Amino acid sequence: MKYILLPVLLVCTLALQAQNINQDALRKLQMAEFAISKLYVDSVDENKLVEEAIIGMLEQLDPHSTYSNAEEVKKMNEPLQGNFEGIGVQFQMIEDTLLVIQPVSGGPSEKVGILAGDRITAVNDTAIAGVKMSTEDIMKRLRGPKDSKVNLTIVRRGIADPLHFTVKRDKIPILSLDASYMIQPHTGYIRINRFGATTAEEFLTAMKDLQKKGMKDLILDLQGNGGGYLNAAIDLANEFLNQKDLIVYTEGRAARRSNFYAKGNGNFREGRLVVLVDEYSASASEIVTGAIQDWDRGVVVGRRTFGKGLVQRPIDLPDGSMIRLTIARYYTPAGRCIQKPYSGKGDDMQEAYAKDLLDRFNHGELMHADSIHLPDSLKYQTKRLGRTVYGGGGIMPDFFVPMDTTQYTDYHRNLVAKGVIIRSTTGYIEHHRQELQKKYKNFEAFDKDFEIDEAFLTDLRALADKEKVKFDEAQYQRALPLIKTQLKALIARDLWDMNEYFQVMNATNQSVQQALKVLNEGFYEQLMDKTTTEL
Repeated sequence: MKYILLPVLLVCTLALQAQNINQDALRKLQMAEFAISKLYVDSVDENKLVEEAIIGMLEQLDPHSTYSNAEEVKKMNEPLQGNFEGIGVQFQMIEDTLLVIQPVSGGPSEKVGILAGDRITAVNDTAIAGVKMSTEDIMKRLRGPKDSKVNLTIVRRGIADPLHFTVKRDKIPILSLDASYMIQPHTGYIRINRFGATTAEEFLTAMKDLQKKGMKDLILDLQGNGGGYLNAAIDLANEFLNQKDLIVYTEGRAARRSNFYAKGNGNFREGRLVVLVDEYSASASEIVTGAIQDWDRGVVVGRRTFGKGLVQRPIDLPDGSMIRLTIARYYTPAGRCIQKPYSGKGDDMQEAYAKDLLDRFNHGELMHADSIHLPDSLKYQTKRLGRTVYGGGGIMPDFFVPMDTTQYTDYHRNLVAKGVIIRSTTGYIEHHRQELQKKYKNFEAFDKDFEIDEAFLTDLRALADKEKVKFDEAQYQRALPLIKTQLKALIARDLWDMNEYFQVMNATNQSVQQALKVLNEGFYEQLMDKTTTEL
């Protein structure tokens, strides 16, 4: 017990010396825990009591100061570390069976001959299909230390007997880039889904490949990117900015100002740059976007970002758990605080913060640019051109793109929620994979000529009926273009990869199309000449 308390007492002692905290508060907490553990009528779990006390204290601070137990810490870190150890397949659970969407290129499953469309029914002779096993439990069985082996039983369409494979686990990359391709002559497109340990390296590889294909301008898509490592954001921003350009600075009550500068060795410091953001772009995404906007290095297209600009310091606890404590705020080069306002305490604060996006939707902000009214006190000037930009939480785009709700109906939402769209695609691919691969030698041919036919849609509606999705003709017709696009994109993903998926989806993505309009119709140059422009 003394060993466990020593680090905590050491931290508390340092805090008392530095901040002159009332020692009575610490004694009060210790006495309460001691009394409960020793005198309460029933036995208690002391570790659980301490955990709940920590959680309760952090809930009084801000929405992002949090406690995570040891298992949660491991899960939280894995997506950002850039890899995990396992068999290397992208999969989906379809009717209680694991369906392989794609084996990871060069991964252990591909090496032994596992194919897209295979169904894994057993792991080390333990059935995982038809037994209602959770996805988490299945993943635990498939993952394991590098070089360890796992035996898989596979059912493959067209082959009567099950197949058996022994897979040697290896490190499997978790990629930050969803897509990179030439979206038009001289214009590249790169989509980043998170800021992890390998983001800058992945981006640089993709960018150099696009430059070889003639890229002069770049669309950087950060829509839906919830953030990640600060260092990854700094490394990415460095690719666009000049030497000694301030990227971001942090400052807090007990944390002195820290400045982060560009090194000047970036590979895309010239050429037109458009950054796409939306209400789910947060944290590291906002750091990159704010730096690019403040230095007039590029233009921002989309909707106001989330507004998560608090610096968390991880404090590791002896049992492997961790506190993430807010110690400072992020500020853009022009001095804008990225963090949106929050107020109240405990549950009231958490609830209000969580429903902020809903409030923005109800207020009309996501559909109408003129619904946002900010005071002059939140006006800032960019560093080179002196353009007016706004603070107050999140990054305001230079060109607003309203959320398109015309095709999103209750019928479509139910199709997605019940897995009808994905399962329809899976069934179609299973029956037509060889036919599609023979007919379309490459994605370009598929993208040009493939169309969702009425037979496919009839099967989709039949599956929807089976899943008790009530049919509504008017809503179906409204959502039909979106349904067709999603089906085609999912087929492209299954036949090729995520790169091709986004090529299909981006053909109708309004922010992507507005970015092209900004580049192609002179709006980019007008903005950089300090001309106010609206689309």
